[in-house]
Amino acid sequence: MDSAKIDALLDKVDRLIDRLQATLARPLAAPDWSASVAFRYRKRAGAGVLEPVRHVAGIRLADLKEVDAQKERLARNTEQFVAGASANNVLLTGARGTGKSSLIKACLNEYSARGLRLIEVDKADLVDLPDLVDLVADRSERFVVFCDDLSFDEGEPGYKALKSMLDGSVAQASDNLLIYATSNRRHLLPEYMKDNLSYQHTEDGEVHPGEVVEEKISLSERFGLWISFYPFSQNEYLAIVDQWLRHHGLTAEEIDAARPEALVFALERGSRSGRVAHQFARDLAGRWAVAGKGA
Repeated sequence: MDSAKIDALLDKVDRLIDRLQATLARPLAAPDWSASVAFRYRKRAGAGVLEPVRHVAGIRLADLKEVDAQKERLARNTEQFVAGASANNVLLTGARGTGKSSLIKACLNEYSARGLRLIEVDKADLVDLPDLVDLVADRSERFVVFCDDLSFDEGEPGYKALKSMLDGSVAQASDNLLIYATSNRRHLLPEYMKDNLSYQHTEDGEVHPGEVVEEKISLSERFGLWISFYPFSQNEYLAIVDQWLRHHGLTAEEIDAARPEALVFALERGSRSGRVAHQFARDLAGRWAVAGKGA
């Protein structure tokens, strides 16, 4: 074989090696930790990447109304965490739009100056949690892994990865990392009528859940702190509307006049939630600004 053919063959081999290396899993690289207080974990070309969040939501704990009990419990747990004391992983569950995610973001803003950092991870990427734990284990900051709107279907790989990391794996999370998750489902897995068939009835009339039900509640039980959120009453909804309209600069008289429209807005959306209240305030303030009527 002449040298030209050998060179061509070697060139093909080099290109093949480059392609194979590109498909191999690469260790998770540390980001520029000074670039932000919040990061997103994403997959790029099959490799995990931590991307700094350039514009972090500026919501504060004082901005959140009608969730005082929930706010106090999460703030207390986070305070313990940043102080280096023992704290729990947290599952926030309940009605949609009631402030679950906003409460976590507000805690980040309250405690970031004391070293709190947030890493947002999609449920599909939870299988890579051990890599994140290893990456931050020696850092001085305190990290919250944030999983928003968490729920699983049967057999999803992230379910067992999260379950093992919370409690039960040889490789557990380091002391400077907690998991805060939000969900509309208390038990994070779909529940079916057929699951009731696994319940066992004892001779004295007691009812015990079977293996199927036990498996479905085992993940949520591994969160040390449960915080529940409930649908808002009309008065609670209007109080949140008032707060957001004040935030946009409306006067007390203008806020009073806007309440009937706020109720219609909620009726059309089929929900009296903090999210709907915020959306109404943004809509009204924007319309008034364009029309030159204030706000």
